Amino acid sequence: NNLVGFENTVREVTGKDKPQKIQKISERALWIYNDKSQGYQDAIWVYQTLDKADAAMGAAAMANKIGGKISFLSFLNKLTPSADKTQAVDLAIKVVAELVAFCKLNGMPTRESLGDFSAALVEEYSGPSLMRMVALVCFDGLIPLGPDFVDRVGDIIGGMSSAGLQRNPLFQKVNNLIPGDSTQGKLDFIGNSFDSVRGWMSNLVSSRGLDPQMIIDHLQGFVEIADDKLDYLAAFLDLTTNYFEHTGTQTVARRLILQAAEEV
Repeated sequence: NNLVGFENTVREVTGKDKPQKIQKISERALWIYNDKSQGYQDAIWVYQTLDKADAAMGAAAMANKIGGKISFLSFLNKLTPSADKTQAVDLAIKVVAELVAFCKLNGMPTRESLGDFSAALVEEYSGPSLMRMVALVCFDGLIPLGPDFVDRVGDIIGGMSSAGLQRNPLFQKVNNLIPGDSTQGKLDFIGNSFDSVRGWMSNLVSSRGLDPQMIIDHLQGFVEIADDKLDYLAAFLDLTTNYFEHTGTQTVARRLILQAAEEV
């Protein structure tokens, strides 16, 4: 369920329906959220920061594509990263952001928790958390990079230099949330984080029979899409959707409400 109203969310998550109980849980949830040591505010910040930066990345990818098609705008290609590199870094950094938010919510040290995160993906992720990761695979993996996106992202990140990462617009905006003492250290962490979810992503694609055409067929109910414009579509989705922040907020709200309900 795509719940938005906080009181409705309290009702749905806890199963409580007495107004007094809902009020107590809501007040406790607000108190917990305002305690910065709990990590809820940090997790929200991660999701919000990522989506704002993602819109900028969508604009960069779109500029690159337009520059390649229109000769007098070809100078844009010299100013913007290639669309494949842009999308690969976009996806890998989103994985890091999800890992960081997961660690904030669970009070875990980020650098030592790759195993806990990949295990949680398999065993615990459901509802808005699972929706967010499936959207990541579909919108940031399959649509722009094709069915072999897992290997392509791994190859691009594996072959990237620290100087190349430093020039990346998304990295410039969110590098302070990525663990690492240097750009090379951060690049290594991005690679290790992506490696930790490769198996889960590959299994999701094969077990659900996901492919770019299936996703396009579903999206065509909302927007007309030409087959040769998939890279434009991926950039457009980055520009116009905030699924990461929206579902991230829902994930945080659910965790917060469950903790509050236990404490009142």
